Amino acid sequence: MRPMLITVGLSALALGACSQGSPEPFVGFGAKPALPEPQTGGLPTVNARKAVGWSATGAPTAPAGFTVTRFGSGLSHPRWLLVLPNGDVLVSEASTEAKPPKGIQGWIANMMQEKAGAAGKSPNKIVLLRDADGDGVAELKTDFATGLTRPFGMTLVGDTLYVANDDAVVKFPYVAGQTAVTGAGEKVFDLPGGPINHHWTKNVLASPDGTKLYATVGSNSNIGENGMEAETSRAAVLEYTLPAGPVRIYASGLRNPNGLDWEPVTGALWTAVNERDMLGHDLVPDYMTSLKDGGFYGWPYSYYGQTVDARVKPPRPDLVAKAIAPDYALGPHTASLGLAFCKADAFPAAYKGGVFIGQHGSWNRKPPSGYRVVFIPFAGGKPSGPPQAFLTGFLDGKDQAQGRPVGVVVDKTGGLLVADDVGKIVWRVAPTKP
Repeated sequence: MRPMLITVGLSALALGACSQGSPEPFVGFGAKPALPEPQTGGLPTVNARKAVGWSATGAPTAPAGFTVTRFGSGLSHPRWLLVLPNGDVLVSEASTEAKPPKGIQGWIANMMQEKAGAAGKSPNKIVLLRDADGDGVAELKTDFATGLTRPFGMTLVGDTLYVANDDAVVKFPYVAGQTAVTGAGEKVFDLPGGPINHHWTKNVLASPDGTKLYATVGSNSNIGENGMEAETSRAAVLEYTLPAGPVRIYASGLRNPNGLDWEPVTGALWTAVNERDMLGHDLVPDYMTSLKDGGFYGWPYSYYGQTVDARVKPPRPDLVAKAIAPDYALGPHTASLGLAFCKADAFPAAYKGGVFIGQHGSWNRKPPSGYRVVFIPFAGGKPSGPPQAFLTGFLDGKDQAQGRPVGVVVDKTGGLLVADDVGKIVWRVAPTKP
């Protein structure tokens, strides 16, 4: 979720409406990305792509040898996905809700959110999709849980389903095959919430042995401008020990972490992180990285390791000296959210062990970036080759957003599922059957 709290004049808004062509291929990707000089001062770029949705027969494009189907459609702002052991798929539905504007800054923020299809009354529920006949299209779509508070991430431990609301992790008892739960869930532990709750999307993932939960919490600002007291336990991944705590900060200095998954070779926990804004079109790259217990990754004092952000006052050279450089850059302003390792035998061997990244797309870059799912091959637990565009076509010929990818996950039969919040669809991409 890219921040919208910006100060900008109407002239910049008009410039942002101009089409700038399709997203650039792979600017600012790799283990050692080029970091240009920061551009500060002047009016920030506003270049949100208008959300128009898909035509009745429209679909994104996958590489040759793959088939794309509408696994689930008619959804309401689908964000994140969880595949249950029996193959059912849970889809969390939630969205940003516009706040009463405070001056020109708030007015423009709300306008940009609405233009990009990111704002509206939040559905606050989880939907269950079931594809009983295995044809890549779910026959059953039903409300699984309602009355939640902007739910996002979900994880299952034994017979307990955990859901990350925007202010707490809650749990439900789960029985294989059930199609609904009752109530709003029992609170497990609090997550930082209001009154600001700038990055409200929270993810949760269980450890492989089911003894711990890991929750992502984004920052309450771009670079700490709301005061560091508002950032307590934020810009971090938290660790909660089941069944009753405690909770602690596992890794910090991560401006807005979202995707979480366990790398299959080393067992390391990886996350996808949205970096800061207003340093230019090509700064700062979003990234994915393995997480070290107790590691600090720079925000807000530095980026991509120990590159100091001179805008942050007072500086903290002591923390900058500890800052860990991320493993792999995913391009500036791509809004990289979803992260899922390919553990499916159904995919060609070249994909095994690599990672899929759902890039929601930029609102403040020319040309636009993101708006696709990318794949990065891995070997020995580390990125091992150049990025590949895996699912594209989310921008149409007029640079309007037909869809925007968010969560990605590999399903029980080896297809890749992609939540498309603007398109209101969950796409399934799988090798074409002979």
